[in-house]
Amino acid sequence: MDYKEQVEQVVSSAQFGDLIEFSYPIGYSHWGVYDGDGYVIHFGVADETQVMSTFRGFLQTVFPVCGDLLLGETKIRRQLLSEVNVPKGARVLVSNGRHDLQPSPEDEIRKRRNALLDKEFTYKVLTFNCEHFATFVRSGKAMCNQIPGKPKNKECVDATEQFSSLVPSLDTDS
Repeated sequence: MDYKEQVEQVVSSAQFGDLIEFSYPIGYSHWGVYDGDGYVIHFGVADETQVMSTFRGFLQTVFPVCGDLLLGETKIRRQLLSEVNVPKGARVLVSNGRHDLQPSPEDEIRKRRNALLDKEFTYKVLTFNCEHFATFVRSGKAMCNQIPGKPKNKECVDATEQFSSLVPSLDTDS
């Protein structure tokens, strides 16, 4: 099944709040949260000048899978699933079962999503990444399973705290 067909399959079956995994051929994944109507919320490229855009294009030519990550600045974006930039050979799928976390009620997911949308962050591949973001939005707890041999407690707690500090309490109207 080609990538376009995979996207169509995900869009036809995904539910709001599902974890979307973009599995890259080199063995790691990019993560987002399904937002309905064909959209995903994920760590995207931060706003940039033309010079940075040109430089990013160069990096993506030299390092096609991780050029964006080398620059480190990201912004939480709502983007059509079909428009997320992925390397050749990537697969996209709903991957709710890869984390031992219970999903939050929809209103809590929406509250976290709304609070974090359009925020800019410095991407840290080991301690503050797209998987931490996606699991936090879905469950309220940041988790990353793709860092081999790394204890998960400290960075998960730290990432959860960093994201939580930006989300208004659920018992308020803000």
